[in-house]
Order: sequence, then C-alpha cells, then structure tokens
Amino acid sequence: MSFVRPDAGKTLMRYREAIIGAVVILLALWWAWGSLGAIKWIGLTLALLGAAILWSGLRHARIRAGHGGVGVVQIDERQITYLAPVGGGFASLDDVGRIDIATDRAGMAVWRFRTGNEILFIPARAEGAEALFDALTALSGADINAAIRAANTPPHDAVVIWQRPVASLH
Repeated sequence: MSFVRPDAGKTLMRYREAIIGAVVILLALWWAWGSLGAIKWIGLTLALLGAAILWSGLRHARIRAGHGGVGVVQIDERQITYLAPVGGGFASLDDVGRIDIATDRAGMAVWRFRTGNEILFIPARAEGAEALFDALTALSGADINAAIRAANTPPHDAVVIWQRPVASLH
C-alpha cells in the first residue's frame, strides 16, 4: 500500500536529485549557522556542494521529461547504439560530424547523428535516450540547454546541438 499517488511519485522520482541537493543545502546551512570556526566553513562548503547537486538535479529532471518512444539507446565508451525493430544502428562520437534535433513525420523530436554520408536517427523518447545528454558532455561546444529544449518540445526547424569544427590548413 502506497501513501503517495502514482503521478506524485513519478514527479518525486524525476526530481529526486534536486530534492537531495536541497536537503544537503538545508542541513549544511543549519550546521554552519550553529557552529564556529572550521566546522562553519565545512558547512558552507557542503552547502555549495548541495547547490551543485541541486543544479544538476534540476537539469536532469528536465531531461527525464518523456518516455514511450520506440527502441533502446545504449552508450558504451563513446559508441552510441540504437536498437529498434526498424532503423536501428550505431555511431561513434569520434566519427560524428554533426548532431542535431529535428522533427520526424509524426511531429516527435528525433536526434540525428551524421557520420560522413550516414545519419543515425534516434527518437528523443526512446528508452535510455537521456544518456545521450551525458555523452554530449564529452564534446566541447555542445549546446546542452538547446538539446534539452529541443528534445522536450519538438522544433519546427532542425536545432544544431554540436558540429565538428572545420580544420584550417594555413
């Protein structure tokens, strides 16, 4: 028997990291408020750590917005694998030249990983697709906030998340 409604439980699970960060901040500030010397500074340092956890948790809560798409995404050592009944494939982050999010024919957001002449399409709501955001952190210059916005609300035009810089020869 659960004392929490199912939809409230899902929301709490979605924001669990942010809630932990807020609790750490509150406990650390309470500790710093009633202490002197080094203990006070340790409490303030823990409050800063809690703020980082809170910020990261809010970002992850925005990423976990939806599920129910077709297929499963797996990431292993810079290798993105999309397993689906139709249209699955894989792409290495070392070979990807451009990553964007566009809208498919059904009006849903879809990731597009371009490697040379091939494009790997991954629905934004595929199981495990939130791991793509963690993979993007390995790419310098990737616009994570634009990816979160585009994945949660399908864009009218393709949103470029990352593009490999062009090497100059001079």
